[in-house]
Amino acid sequence: MKPVYIINGFLESGKTEFITYTLEQPYFQVKGRTLLILCEEGEIEYDEKLLKMSRVDLEMIEDEEDFNPAHLLELEKKYKPERIIIEYNGMWNYKNMKLPWHWTIEQQVTTIDASTFPMYFNNMKSLLAEMIRKSELIIFNRCDGVEDLNSYKRNIKAINQKAEIVFEDSNGEVNEIMEDDLPYSLKDEIISLDDKGYGIWYLDSLDHLERYIGKKVQFTAMVLKPEGFPQGYFVPGRMAMTCCADDMAFLGFACSYDKADSLTDKQWIKITAVVKKEYFADYNGEGPVLEALRVEQTKAPKEEVISFV
Repeated sequence: MKPVYIINGFLESGKTEFITYTLEQPYFQVKGRTLLILCEEGEIEYDEKLLKMSRVDLEMIEDEEDFNPAHLLELEKKYKPERIIIEYNGMWNYKNMKLPWHWTIEQQVTTIDASTFPMYFNNMKSLLAEMIRKSELIIFNRCDGVEDLNSYKRNIKAINQKAEIVFEDSNGEVNEIMEDDLPYSLKDEIISLDDKGYGIWYLDSLDHLERYIGKKVQFTAMVLKPEGFPQGYFVPGRMAMTCCADDMAFLGFACSYDKADSLTDKQWIKITAVVKKEYFADYNGEGPVLEALRVEQTKAPKEEVISFV
């Protein structure tokens, strides 16, 4: 198998800077040659001395139709690399990418210019979502002067909950999502969550569960009873539109309830529960688990699907 590293992002988003930084690091001084496939030319060019020192062969693919398994195999035979780095064109739809069968994606990184993120997110959301969806690391650079990094993170997490997100400005890495920025107070005896609050609470719980352990939350939810779920548990949650109408997900955490057997799938309830951190088999480890204190039947909300768009 041939390891492949994909660096995504729109033009001038910082892809070349990221790859250059990687090539300069001592840990990159590994055996064998590296094939760097460049799918668009930005303002910054690669330094020839750095490429030579790092044993990197650079190839340009300008047309999307030429980015195909047959052509990629020709490049592999030509250079015989130990690894391949692909600086992908942000205007090419990532879901259409086809690699040779034995090329294995080891890591995917998406770089984003924070100053232009709202424009791309609003106007090219489908292209951006395809980049983000399978990226392990999302790097927001050029964050100087950007005040609402919290909403940026929520937009990304709505599409890819597991991605690591890093914000950087001219001084280095930036801290994000402070408690004061949440649309509810963590000091309330019961944290009451409306539609917007539920989505933010769900995503923030994945990153900062320590904020909520032992606290009570209350929200309107749909009941989900997955097949094979342990007795005495169900999942209260909401359907969410994470990118577009065709991109839906159910957002909810496991919940213990002594009367779970009396609930039915897709039933609407108002639940008050305590947030805990516990091992749960479906999580393959520890994570947010709710303990129901009160469950009341209620009618469906006016908007059954919450939206992150």
